[in-house]
Amino acid sequence: MSEETVWLEGAISVEAALQGNCRKVSAVYVQQADGRRWDKRLARLRRLTDEAGVPLQLVDESFIAARVTGQSHGGVVAAVGPRRFVTLTELIAGQERPFVVMLDGIEDPFNFGQALRSLYAAGADGVVVRPRNWFTAAGVVARASAGVSEMMPIAIAETAEAAAEFFRQAGLQIAATSNQQAISLYEANLRVPLFLLLGGEKRGITRSFLAQADLILQIPYDQPHFQHSLGVVASAAIVAFEVRRQRAYG
Repeated sequence: MSEETVWLEGAISVEAALQGNCRKVSAVYVQQADGRRWDKRLARLRRLTDEAGVPLQLVDESFIAARVTGQSHGGVVAAVGPRRFVTLTELIAGQERPFVVMLDGIEDPFNFGQALRSLYAAGADGVVVRPRNWFTAAGVVARASAGVSEMMPIAIAETAEAAAEFFRQAGLQIAATSNQQAISLYEANLRVPLFLLLGGEKRGITRSFLAQADLILQIPYDQPHFQHSLGVVASAAIVAFEVRRQRAYG
């Protein structure tokens, strides 16, 4: 394998990579085992690898153990190449009311994966990230996102401001979350084409970005004395599913 090879662990991540077409899958390796449940999983993997033209090999436990970092692999790994990204234009192509989210300043790959998982489940059309080498953490991100990182369209922008300017020119409203000079998430009109910036726990969102945002959203709390911001994983889930609710039922 080349030095650019990434190892994805677990059947869910591997199946997503085979179906997502976001990176080249060089080979899938499955630990030899017995049992009806195992036979069913192997049959599914064989079907997917055959459809994708990817070799599948049965290997022993030591082969798997030498290539994984955790214990949740379930005897399935895949050798894959670097993640392929789309352009900002491709994120919104053909979308009548695009909903695009930028995840900025997230340091923990597990949190990044969990946020992707919520956004995908809620129907976000794509995600924007800043240039960063997620390469070494691809396995963690894939597991945390339940394979969503291999399915979700992802584009790169140099800065949040650059992404916002692009999407503003494309007709999207620019939104961000903050506790300052904000309106309740549940009072805002989220049925419009929308670009949402979610900031990391440490740095948050800059004042300069908030100053040019069309919508500043606040997630209301039932506990009046709780003054702290929610983490980006919780915020992503709450906001994204409110967007979905308004568009489906509002």
